[in-house]
Amino acid sequence: MAVALKTQNLPPIKLIRNVPKEEYYVPGHRTCAGCGPALQYKLVAKAAGPNTIFLGPTGCMYVANASYLCTPYTVPWMHTQITNGGAVASGIEAAYRVLLRKGKREGELPNIIVMAGDGGSVDIGLQAMSAMMYRGHDALFICYDNEAYTNTGIQTSPTTPYGSNTTFTPPGSAIPEGKKLFPKDPPQLVIGGHPAVKYVATASVAYPVDLINKVRKALNVQGPTFLHIHCPCPKGWKFDAAKTIEVARLAIETGMWNMYEWENGEYRYQFKPKRYKPVREYLKLQGRFAHLADVHVAKLQAFVDAKVKAPGIPVETPVPTPPVH
Repeated sequence: MAVALKTQNLPPIKLIRNVPKEEYYVPGHRTCAGCGPALQYKLVAKAAGPNTIFLGPTGCMYVANASYLCTPYTVPWMHTQITNGGAVASGIEAAYRVLLRKGKREGELPNIIVMAGDGGSVDIGLQAMSAMMYRGHDALFICYDNEAYTNTGIQTSPTTPYGSNTTFTPPGSAIPEGKKLFPKDPPQLVIGGHPAVKYVATASVAYPVDLINKVRKALNVQGPTFLHIHCPCPKGWKFDAAKTIEVARLAIETGMWNMYEWENGEYRYQFKPKRYKPVREYLKLQGRFAHLADVHVAKLQAFVDAKVKAPGIPVETPVPTPPVH
C-alpha cells in the first residue's frame, strides 16, 4: 500500500545565538585560510540538519574536502562529475520518493542539496542543473560563487567580474583590463527559464542568519529551488585571508552583489544600502583588480549603477567587438 510522502519543515531563526550548535561540516578538510566557500558549506549544513544528502560536483569543495578518502561531512555526501550534479540529484530524489511512497523506507524525504561552484552551476554543469529545475525535482541547487575556476589554477568563469586578472585573462598591452566580458546572472537564468521554480535567492557569508534562513526556506518549498551564495576567495581574489567578511560586506555596500529573494514572482531585497559606496572601495582590497585604469573602473561602475537601479530586470552589458585578423 502506498504511503503518503512526508517532507521536512525547518523553522527560521531570529538571532545568531539561535544558530544550531551541531556541526555537520567538521574539521578535517584542506581548504585555504579564510575560505569563503568552506564557511558557506558550514552554514548550509547547519541550516539543513542531519537528514540531508549533499552532492558535490568537482570543484574546490570537492577536491579540498574529499582528499585521501577522508571527508568532513557527518551526513551522506556523494561526489559527482562537474557536468552532472543536477542529474544525480534528480535520480536520488526520484528514488527516495518511490521508496517512501511504497513504504520500503520510513521517515521524511531527505534534504537533497547540490553544492556546486560557478562552473558546475552555470557553465559546465548548466544543462544538468537546468534539467533538474525543468523537471520539477524536489531538490535545492546551490551555486557557491567564488567567481573563478579556482580549483584548477584560477581561470576565468562565467561569473568572473569584468576587469579581473585570472590565468586565462591576464592584462597586457592588447587587453589592458584583463577580462573583457561581464558576468552571467545565475538567478536570472533560473527565474527566466524554469516555470517549475517558485523560490530563488541570493545570499552572502557576510550575513549568516540570513543565509541559514534562506537555505531553510528553500528546503521547505516543494519543488526545485536555487540559491546563489557569494563566497570571497582570498587566494583567487588576492586579499588578506583575515578580510573575507569585510570583502563580502563591501560587495553588498558597493552594489557588486545584490541580496534578494524571488518568491512566486515577487522580489524582496535585503541589506540594500541607502547610499552605495563607490565600486573602487571594493576593488582596491583585491589584487585581481590592481591593474585597472580609471576608464575600466568607470565602466564597471556604470554597469553596477544600472544593475542596482533595475531590480529584477536584466541589465544590458557591453559586448566586445570581434577582433580583426
